[in-house]
Amino acid sequence: MKIEEVKSTAKTQRISAHSHIKGLGLDENGVPIQMAAGLVGQESAREAAGIVVDMIRSKKMAGRALLLAGPPGTGKTAIALAIAQELGNKVPFCPMVGSEVYSTEIKKTEVLMENFRRAIGLRIRETKEVFEGEVTELTPVETENPAGGYGKTVSHVIIGLKTAKGTKQLKLDPTIYEALQKEKVEVGDVIYIEANSGAVKRQGRSDTFATEFDLEAEEYVPLPKGDVHKKKEVVQDVTLHDLDCANARPQGGHDIMSVMGQLMKPKKTEITDKLRKEINKIVNKYIDQGIAELVPGVLFIDEVHMLDIETFTYLHRALESAIAPIVIFATNRGRCQIRGTEDIISPHGIPLDLLDRLLIIRTLPYNKAELLQILKLRASTEGIAIEEDALSALAEIGANSTLRYAAQLLTPASLTARADGAQRIAPPHIQAVHTLFLDAKSSARILTQHSDKYMK
Repeated sequence: MKIEEVKSTAKTQRISAHSHIKGLGLDENGVPIQMAAGLVGQESAREAAGIVVDMIRSKKMAGRALLLAGPPGTGKTAIALAIAQELGNKVPFCPMVGSEVYSTEIKKTEVLMENFRRAIGLRIRETKEVFEGEVTELTPVETENPAGGYGKTVSHVIIGLKTAKGTKQLKLDPTIYEALQKEKVEVGDVIYIEANSGAVKRQGRSDTFATEFDLEAEEYVPLPKGDVHKKKEVVQDVTLHDLDCANARPQGGHDIMSVMGQLMKPKKTEITDKLRKEINKIVNKYIDQGIAELVPGVLFIDEVHMLDIETFTYLHRALESAIAPIVIFATNRGRCQIRGTEDIISPHGIPLDLLDRLLIIRTLPYNKAELLQILKLRASTEGIAIEEDALSALAEIGANSTLRYAAQLLTPASLTARADGAQRIAPPHIQAVHTLFLDAKSSARILTQHSDKYMK
């Protein structure tokens, strides 16, 4: 018999452009540390973002919008992601790009509304009555089959549950016996049964059996404290879009035709305004009763200049609605034409009335020392060994061209170094790849010099 050890089941993830960002890198007073949590420089922008995070946490920011404006490669997306990291994974963060609204399947405004609803969370707190304990007895009681024949049916099941405080014997419905069989519940397992729905959940084997020799490694859980019958609080996090989708899906029969019909339907269907209003009513009722609370998340719209005049006017309405998330826009454009108009020139390609509503955070180009720190950070994130001289040479290239181009040269340079049999990237390897690949500025210069050789 061959027994192999499994090395690791963890997925090796791709390293993306912003894998190294872990937060805004602020100290306890909200002052940015020069290099922390994966961010370098941009002190004023990070400090402003820190204030925004505090406002979101204290729920004073809902329905407002923020604009990150700066040249390409100055860390706008990085700051937006850092805000999401600071808020934690319980606060919904929905990133999108301006051009995403031009879908062939559904309206522009529908795409925006869908993302707005994705960025609003609802935390539902339910108090459930449960019977919890270690199974001491599990006896199905059988009776003659009422339909006749030879078989017997389970009329009810007797189950004994034990906690640290005492034991209880329950007489349960036969449907719960089926649920117990599905969960593979045996004597000695710790389970809980919901009183209202009859749902059964097996939590694991009781730790009093931890000493028994078992080939299958079990998860042992302690004996529950308190009474067998108790009230338990269950917290669920959903977004408003999840609620929309759950209610928009046609609930057909289980026959083959309705299943086929659902499969044939296009994946994206519009959710009507009427349905959303109904869901808002129910959500508001839950909030008034104290069952649920709203968690306004963050909607991040990158390349906001790609939106057109119609979507901008729709944004006004969406921002003013009672249930609205925090919206963060990002753009690298200066003064340019608003999309969808003939001759209206506006800063960042955003209409002036919408600009009036926004808090604007500027990001500035990095200096050479900051470029060096960022490239060092990227090299360590990608697991690339590089000499200090080579890093300086790469920072020099980045200062003359762009940070993105310099960061992209890291991997080709490491491959060149490996081909040379070197362990680390040296300055000659950087020079070699720099001559092989062109940056945008060099390419534009060559195009203007040899414009007669290219087609117009």
